[in-house]
Amino acid sequence: MALAAIYSLFIINKSGGLIYYKDYGSAGRMDTNDSLRLASLWHSMHAISQQLSPVPGCTGIDLLQAHNFDLHCFQSLTGTKFFVVCETGAQNMEALLKVIYELYTDFVLKNPFYEMEMPIRCELFDLNLTQVIQKDRVTLLGR
Repeated sequence: MALAAIYSLFIINKSGGLIYYKDYGSAGRMDTNDSLRLASLWHSMHAISQQLSPVPGCTGIDLLQAHNFDLHCFQSLTGTKFFVVCETGAQNMEALLKVIYELYTDFVLKNPFYEMEMPIRCELFDLNLTQVIQKDRVTLLGR
């Protein structure tokens, strides 16, 4: 079992395509097709929830709580969605998602070789993301 409360991280472009996936030791590792299906399903559920909400101005699902895990989502102004699958009741995931978004803007969007909406292949993003996750295991999650 992993040391962190975070099982996996997904980044979905505004069209619903999976552009980044990282597994942090979840019990059931997914193959590529499963991760693509999950990202597409989450994008669709998020969009449908905006339309079904009785409250005007709803931005979609921010938290999905299940018996064995929580799914926290942050949507940027451009429509890119960042979501983590984590232990039930994990705290400060919203803050962590915003830090991940900052890393995305600093190391992916400012990379002159990155093409928008395409899969993320950026070593600096990976390195800094690993550092943030390791740091947050101690500071944000109290582990």
